[in-house]
Amino acid sequence: MPRQERPGSDGEHLVQQRLGTTERADRFYGEQVLDHLNVRMQEFVARQEMFFLSTADRHGECDATFRAGPPGFVQVLDARTLAYPEYRGNGVMASIGNISENPRLGILMVDFTRDRIGLHVNGRARVVMDEEMRLQHPGLPVDPVPGRRAQLWVTVEVEEAYIHCAKHIPHLQKVPAQQRGARAWGTDDAKRKGGDFFGAAAESDQRPPFRRAERRNEHLRGGLHEDTDDAVYQGAAPAYGSEPVPGGGTPAASRVGPAYPAEPRDPGRGDFVEELNAEFLDRVDRVLARAQPRRPAEDDPEFRGWFDRRDG
Repeated sequence: MPRQERPGSDGEHLVQQRLGTTERADRFYGEQVLDHLNVRMQEFVARQEMFFLSTADRHGECDATFRAGPPGFVQVLDARTLAYPEYRGNGVMASIGNISENPRLGILMVDFTRDRIGLHVNGRARVVMDEEMRLQHPGLPVDPVPGRRAQLWVTVEVEEAYIHCAKHIPHLQKVPAQQRGARAWGTDDAKRKGGDFFGAAAESDQRPPFRRAERRNEHLRGGLHEDTDDAVYQGAAPAYGSEPVPGGGTPAASRVGPAYPAEPRDPGRGDFVEELNAEFLDRVDRVLARAQPRRPAEDDPEFRGWFDRRDG
C-alpha cells in the first residue's frame, strides 16, 4: 500500500516497522479501514445504546467519557456523517470544551450482548444547537423522556471507520427490566447520580486544592518536545491550529504568549523542527529496538492470548 494512502499515524507506522507488523497492518488497513460507514456499519450504529468517547484539548490533554441513550440515539445522517445528542449532565462540559479547541475525536461502540464486536469511528466534530439541528434535519425524533432531550448535538464527519475485533470483548447479558431501577436521566439528585461513591467529597476539607500539573510546553507539537527549554521555542512554529483559516484571520487554537510570538518568525524554524523530530524518532527507535517481534504462535487463528482466555 503506498505510504500516502496508509491510514494511521506516522508513529504507528514506525512501530509497525520496528516490530515487523507492517505487512499485517497493511492487510488490516486494506481490508477493514473505511473512510465512510458502509451499510452494515450504519445498521450497527443504529441499534447501539452506548459508546465511549475520546477528545483532547488544544494542548493534547485527553479526556475519555461515556455516552448512552435509547437504541438509535446516535443518528446516521449519511454514510459520512454521524450525530449524537448531548444530554444534561454535571455542567463541566469537558468533551464539548475540548471539541471547541480541537475538533478531532474518537468513538468506540461495543456490542457486549449480541454480536460481541466493536466499531471505531474517528473524525472531525462540530457542535450544533438543538434548534439549528432540527431545522437542518426535521426528521430527528423528539425523545419523550425530559432528561433525554438534547441541549446540543455533536455532528461527526467520518474520516476512519473500522472493526474492533471480538477476541477480548466479554459477553455480557442485560439485567431484566424488572430487576433494575429506572435510569435517572438528567437528574440533579446526588444519590441517584451515584452519590460520593469514591469518597472524594467526604475528604474534600482534608486535602489541598486541586493543582493542575505544570504545563511547561505543549507535548510534541510539530516535533517540539515538552522537555525542550523555553528559550528554543521562541522561533518555533505552531503546529496544531496553524493551518490557514478560510477568509483569513487567526486560528482559534494558535499558540499565544511570550513563548509563541506571532511575529517575527525565525527563518531557521524549519531546521529546528526537523532536528527535534529526528531526535524524537531516534529515541523511539532506540526504545523499540529493545522490543521483541511477535512470535509465530501469536499469528495462529486459534491463538487466545498467553493467558489462554476462554470467555466464549
